[in-house]
Formats: sequence, structure tokens, C-alpha cells
Amino acid sequence: MIDFKKEVVNSILEIDSGLDKEEIESLIEIPPSYNMGDYAFACFRLAKTFRKAPNLIAEELANKLDGGDYFEKIENVGPYINFFINKTKLAETVIDNIKTKGEKFGSTNIGQGRKALVEFSSPNIAKPFHIGHIRSTVIGNSLFKIFKFQGFDTLALNHLGDYGTQFGMLIAAYKKWGDMKVIEADPINELLKLYVKFNEEAEKDESLRDEARYWFKELEEKNEEALELWQWIRDVSLKEFNKVYDLLNIKFDSYAGESFYSDKMPKVIEEMEDKGLLQESKGALIIDLEEYDMPPALIKKSDGSTLYTTRDIAAAIYRKEQYDFYKNIYVVGSQQNLHFRQWIKVIDLMGYDWAYDCVHVPFGMVSLEDGTLSTRRGRVVFLEDVLKKAIASTLKIMEERNPNLENKEEVAKEVGIGAIIFQELFNNRIKDYIFSWEKTLSFEGETGPYVQYTHARASSLLEKGNFKLDNEVDYGLLNDEDEINLIRFLYKFPDAVLDALNKYEPSIIARHIIEITKAFNKFYNSCPVLSAEGNLKNARLMLVYSTKTVLKVGLGLLGMKAPDRM
Repeated sequence: MIDFKKEVVNSILEIDSGLDKEEIESLIEIPPSYNMGDYAFACFRLAKTFRKAPNLIAEELANKLDGGDYFEKIENVGPYINFFINKTKLAETVIDNIKTKGEKFGSTNIGQGRKALVEFSSPNIAKPFHIGHIRSTVIGNSLFKIFKFQGFDTLALNHLGDYGTQFGMLIAAYKKWGDMKVIEADPINELLKLYVKFNEEAEKDESLRDEARYWFKELEEKNEEALELWQWIRDVSLKEFNKVYDLLNIKFDSYAGESFYSDKMPKVIEEMEDKGLLQESKGALIIDLEEYDMPPALIKKSDGSTLYTTRDIAAAIYRKEQYDFYKNIYVVGSQQNLHFRQWIKVIDLMGYDWAYDCVHVPFGMVSLEDGTLSTRRGRVVFLEDVLKKAIASTLKIMEERNPNLENKEEVAKEVGIGAIIFQELFNNRIKDYIFSWEKTLSFEGETGPYVQYTHARASSLLEKGNFKLDNEVDYGLLNDEDEINLIRFLYKFPDAVLDALNKYEPSIIARHIIEITKAFNKFYNSCPVLSAEGNLKNARLMLVYSTKTVLKVGLGLLGMKAPDRM
């Protein structure tokens, strides 16, 4: 595909501006309106060299520039030189590229030979998979798909919370009040009840916390009874979690959780000791990080048990040895910012030059309309319930609007779940938000169903128009402003995908496909497709095909389906 910005740079390089390629590129801007061109070159930097006012320099240089085949005109406005892309050339390069690459449009091979690990979702075993987990789950899944799309050898990791003092609590609670048959009938709810009851009772009787600590220590020391109970709790929990992953169509390459790294920690602690990093503090082992404006990293508690920090360090070292990653990405809430800064700094202090290839991708918090989520107090909204309710609500709408639609249940699943995913990914990931049923299940405005419906509309147009991919197309016929505007958004899609990868920000893709959707619907309303004649009809159908293809790619990168009928 023609890189028109590069052609602007090449044009300016041909005249004696006194600037090198990189300097020219840094001075190119996108004008606020296409009436002022597609690209603008600012001449302020040239004032000293040319000893003239920037507007006079712009006028002089604009007269020397030749747009060739790439630009239909080049003119100056004040101190800027404005470049107007040749619209026929734009349509040709974009549509031919989409036609050639199909659902690979926007992909590159920048990740070739590089491995990217994406750790996401990571729910705690025996606790509800609630609405608070959706952010890590869908942001992480989208990043996994974006990296894979750009040629990286990408692995999806689910670092299960299957270790720690909460297991001491659960084992102690089960031994006091648990019933295996009752739990197996409804694992997460019953385990949650035990967890909540234990915390309530522990507020009255502090000795229960000692019991929990005892059982966690027994688990670390491989006590047979503790291990057996732990494995059973892990298995029944994961079975429940997979119901949600199946609904979201998410698959993981590894479920190795915190427990997997428990036997790898002694070696890591020994290495820290050998490198002179550890200090004793009230019987515990710490690494002082005051010099880096952080509190100390707690490596081992006074009772000898380990913590998240130790396990994350051991996990990162294992992953580097096992996978030799280019990037090791963690999609974890922003409340863990300090934790990640600490342990990544510790790896740096241990002398590993890959420490900062470990990347924390934070996101904002989810709260309920009447307050925050709290597992300890049983205040949760189950994610499976949210997804099922979205599907049921979508099915009801479809039965009202299109009762004869084939595969209604499957389409309702794709659209209902798509609505949830898109809402999560449309806004910048770092923003906090309040979960609201009303907003989540709305199908108006800038939503997933709006994009999916537009994709289905495009599919219908192609079917009714007997579209054939090998039809001859006269790109010069696509000259209506609404046609060109749509083509501009399609042209910018690959840049949006790369930007999303570089910023770990799927919302860039979500917002861009909304812009494509709006532009398509404007084109659809102002430029008749099926009633157009001959070559014009062929050209417009090819533009419909191009839009449908890019919408499907964009939805796929967000982890959504693109139904052909709705």
C-alpha cells in the first residue's frame, strides 16, 4: 500500500530545504480539515536557513514541488504547504490492498522471530469469576490477538491465583463447615459462602487467622491432606471458570498459576542472597528500594512463607529461561502499579538486562452503582450471569425485530457477548467505570451491535448485488466526498492497529472501527449501491466489500464475531 506520508517526505527531499529525512518527517502534520489537504508541512523551522518569513518560504517551495501521481495538488496556506492526495490513487491502493490481503489487511511481520507472552484474566481459585475480572480478560485477549496479528509468536497465559493465605482460610473453613457433595453441586457459590463465613467468624475470633496461616504453611510443606484439598478446590473452580471462557471464546496456552512457581522460589531467594540484595527486618527478608522512591520489597515473611513478589520474580525468570520472550506482558489492575514497579526493579537489581521487557498493562477499577465489589463480604456480580443476561436480552430484541432470522440463538450469543466486550474496550483502559446493566445492554450509539449490524448490512448488499471479487473496477468513479472519506478511514486502519500494539490499547481499534462504521453508513445513505449502473455499481460494491472485510478484522482483534445476518 502506498505510504503517502513517505511520498510527502520524498517530495520535500527533492528540493533543497536543508533538512534531512527525519527532520522533514517530524514537521509533517495532519490538517484539522480535509479542505486544507491530507498532509501539511510547516515551514517555521526553515526561517533561519532561508532568511524569510515562513509564509513566503511556503509559497516559494509549494511552487517548486511536483505532486506526480500521488498528489492532485500542492498549495500553501500561510506558513504551511498542504498536500492533497490523488483520490483515484488512494482508492486504488487501499481497495487493491484489501482485495489482496483479505483478512490479513493491517497485519505486518514486525513480530517475526519474536515471542510475546500475554498474562491475563488470572482469577483466584475458589472465588467468583465476577464482573471485575472482565477487564483483564477481554483487554488481555485483545492484546494477545493484536500481537499475534502482527507476526509475534504469542502465548496466552492464565496465571491462576491458586496459592497464598486464602487457601489456608479455605482449607480451615472446609474442615470446620464444608461438605464435598454440596460444594461439587455449585462449586463457586459454596466455596464463596465458606470464604465469607470464615472472614466473618475471624473478625470475632482472631485465632482462626492463625489456623489459616497454619494450613497454608502445611500446604507449602506438601502436607498430603492439604495438597489433596487444594487440588480438588482448584479442579472444581477451573471447571466453572471454563464456562465463562467458552462463552467468550477465549483459549489459554498455559494455566500455570502461583503454585507452579512455589518450588522455584528457594533458588531465586538464594540468588538474591548471593548478590547481596537481601536484608533482615523483624525476622522477614526484604530488599531495600528507598533509593528508587519505593517501600521495601518483602521477599519472605517472618514465618518463612513467601509472597506475591517472590512468586512473580520466580515466574518471570522461569518464563525468560523457558520462552526467551521479547515482551512479557501483564494485564493487571492499576492498584497493582507499585507491586509491579517493585518486582521489576528487583529483577533489574539482580542484573537481568531483560527486566524492562516485563511490561505491566494497568487498567481502571470496576465498581457497582451502589458501591465497590467485595468478595469477602459476598458483594459480587458473576460474570457468567452478565454474559447470559446479555445473550437473553439480545435474543428478545431479535425476536421482536427479525423473528424469521436463522440461527437466532447463535447470533444473539455473538451480539450479546460482543456488546459486553465492546463496552469494555471502547473506553481508554486506564479509566475507572461503574458497571450498569442499562448501559451494558444498550444497543444504541457507539456500541458493538452497531458495528456488527453494519457488517451484516454490508454482507446483505454484496449478496443482493451479486458481488464478484474479480470484477473490473474503475477507481476514478469513487469520487464522492462520502466515498473518499470512508476510504480514508480504511487507509488509516493499519496505523490504528500498530498504534494499539505500541500503546497496549485496544480502544484505539474499537474507536477506529466506530469511525469506519459511521463513514460507511453515511456513504450508504448518500451513494446508492444496488440501484447504481454498471461500472459505478461494481466500484461501490468493491468499497462495500472492503469495509466489510476491515470491520471483520477489527472486530476479530477485539475478540468479537462479525455476523453476516442480524
